[in-house]
Amino acid sequence: MTETMKHDAAARRYSLIIDGTEAGYADYVETGSIRDFNRTVTDPDHRGKGVAGRVVRYALDDSRATGFSIIPSCPFVDGFIAKNPEYKDLLA
Repeated sequence: MTETMKHDAAARRYSLIIDGTEAGYADYVETGSIRDFNRTVTDPDHRGKGVAGRVVRYALDDSRATGFSIIPSCPFVDGFIAKNPEYKDLLA
Protein backbone atom coordinates (compact mmCIF):
# COMPACT_ATOMS: atom_id res chain seq x y z
CA MET A 1 0.00 0.00 0.00
CA THR A 2 1.38 3.41 -0.98
CA GLU A 3 0.25 6.66 0.62
CA THR A 4 1.01 10.15 -0.62
CA MET A 5 -0.06 13.50 0.78
CA LYS A 6 -0.70 16.09 -1.88
CA HIS A 7 -1.38 19.82 -1.91
CA ASP A 8 -2.95 21.14 -5.10
CA ALA A 9 -2.77 24.91 -4.59
CA ALA A 10 -4.62 25.63 -7.84
CA ALA A 11 -7.57 23.48 -6.71
CA ARG A 12 -7.17 24.66 -3.09
CA ARG A 13 -7.18 21.09 -1.85
CA TYR A 14 -5.10 18.83 0.38
CA SER A 15 -5.46 15.12 -0.38
CA LEU A 16 -4.34 11.73 0.82
CA ILE A 17 -3.77 9.38 -2.10
CA ILE A 18 -3.78 5.66 -1.25
CA ASP A 19 -2.75 3.25 -3.99
CA GLY A 20 -3.50 5.86 -6.65
CA THR A 21 -6.97 6.73 -5.33
CA GLU A 22 -7.95 9.92 -3.50
CA ALA A 23 -8.95 8.51 -0.12
CA GLY A 24 -9.81 11.85 1.43
CA TYR A 25 -9.39 15.57 1.07
CA ALA A 26 -9.77 18.96 2.72
CA ASP A 27 -10.82 21.96 0.63
CA TYR A 28 -10.20 25.59 1.51
CA VAL A 29 -10.75 29.13 0.28
CA GLU A 30 -7.74 31.42 0.47
CA THR A 31 -7.98 35.16 1.14
CA GLY A 32 -4.68 36.90 1.69
CA SER A 33 -2.86 34.99 4.41
CA ILE A 34 -5.97 33.15 5.67
CA ARG A 35 -7.21 29.73 4.61
CA ASP A 36 -10.82 28.93 5.39
CA PHE A 37 -11.11 25.13 5.54
CA ASN A 38 -14.72 24.57 4.52
CA ARG A 39 -15.00 20.88 3.63
CA THR A 40 -13.41 17.57 4.54
CA VAL A 41 -14.43 14.40 2.71
CA THR A 42 -13.40 10.76 3.09
CA ASP A 43 -14.11 8.19 0.40
CA PRO A 44 -16.59 5.63 1.79
CA ASP A 45 -14.11 2.78 1.25
CA HIS A 46 -11.61 4.50 3.56
CA ARG A 47 -13.86 5.70 6.38
CA GLY A 48 -12.94 4.75 9.91
CA LYS A 49 -9.21 4.56 9.12
CA GLY A 50 -8.13 8.03 10.26
CA VAL A 51 -7.87 9.44 6.74
CA ALA A 52 -9.59 12.76 7.47
CA GLY A 53 -7.44 13.35 10.56
CA ARG A 54 -4.23 12.70 8.65
CA VAL A 55 -5.28 15.03 5.83
CA VAL A 56 -6.24 17.81 8.23
CA ARG A 57 -3.04 17.45 10.26
CA TYR A 58 -0.99 17.70 7.05
CA ALA A 59 -3.01 20.70 5.86
CA LEU A 60 -2.63 22.54 9.15
CA ASP A 61 1.08 21.76 9.42
CA ASP A 62 1.64 22.98 5.87
CA SER A 63 -0.46 26.09 6.45
CA ARG A 64 1.64 26.90 9.53
CA ALA A 65 4.91 26.31 7.66
CA THR A 66 3.86 28.64 4.87
CA GLY A 67 2.62 31.44 7.17
CA PHE A 68 -1.16 31.05 6.91
CA SER A 69 -3.78 31.47 9.61
CA ILE A 70 -6.93 29.39 9.34
CA ILE A 71 -10.67 29.54 9.79
CA PRO A 72 -12.20 26.13 10.56
CA SER A 73 -15.61 26.45 8.85
CA CYS A 74 -15.71 22.69 8.37
CA PRO A 75 -17.03 20.98 11.54
CA PHE A 76 -14.41 18.23 11.24
CA VAL A 77 -11.53 20.75 11.13
CA ASP A 78 -13.07 22.67 14.03
CA GLY A 79 -13.36 19.46 16.06
CA PHE A 80 -9.83 18.41 15.14
CA ILE A 81 -8.45 21.68 16.50
CA ALA A 82 -10.53 21.34 19.67
CA LYS A 83 -8.98 17.89 20.25
CA ASN A 84 -5.47 19.06 19.27
CA PRO A 85 -4.94 22.42 21.00
CA GLU A 86 -1.42 22.73 19.57
CA TYR A 87 -3.15 24.07 16.44
CA LYS A 88 -5.17 26.82 18.18
CA ASP A 89 -2.44 29.35 17.44
CA LEU A 90 -3.37 29.05 13.75
CA LEU A 91 -6.87 30.43 14.26
CA ALA A 92 -7.48 33.75 12.52
